[in-house]
Amino acid sequence: MVRVKICGITNIADAEDAAYLGADALGFVFAESPRRISKEGARAIINELPPFVTCVGLFVDEEINKVADICGFCNIHAIQFHGNETQQYLDNFSNYKIIKAFRIRDKRDLLKINDFNADAYLLDSYTKGKMGGTGKSFNWELVNEAESCGVSREKIRKFIIAGGLNPENAAKAAQMTKPYGVDTSSGVEASPGIKDKNLIKAFINNVKTEA
Repeated sequence: MVRVKICGITNIADAEDAAYLGADALGFVFAESPRRISKEGARAIINELPPFVTCVGLFVDEEINKVADICGFCNIHAIQFHGNETQQYLDNFSNYKIIKAFRIRDKRDLLKINDFNADAYLLDSYTKGKMGGTGKSFNWELVNEAESCGVSREKIRKFIIAGGLNPENAAKAAQMTKPYGVDTSSGVEASPGIKDKNLIKAFINNVKTEA
């Protein structure tokens, strides 16, 4: 079963909708973004969530001490790094599950995965000057070329597909790439930072019943 992460959560109503509709994980953005949330805001939401929902904190090239402070304060379960962090940087967070994000343009970007040892590898689209949240897809066929590029099967099994996913295309992306999970933010929004319950429901249902 493909796991689903709904990212860019900014309020309790959206968080509870996603959780009760079947989301496996919720993402809280602590980097510059229209969906950025304060640590106090994230903590208030996380404290109200039911069990069995993984809460993921998203950071971009943040100071190590600040990441640790926010994650501890909010009771974050996993950390997603979306910047130019190195493996040495990631090693500072061995007590968390780590998701390392990569912006994919071509096969050369897939090879960068070999330089990391993370719990999951999120593949996102590339847009110059932006670290994510662009609403654009990358060429999913590249995922099926990862092994021939030298990426191990063990790492491929931990792929999470992101970038431009919505209720209309998420199932196709999952069918093509056979990922561990899929991730969406703008694809289930009524406006930046505000989710649409019907879109969340359709996204989750489409992925989990058709993929």
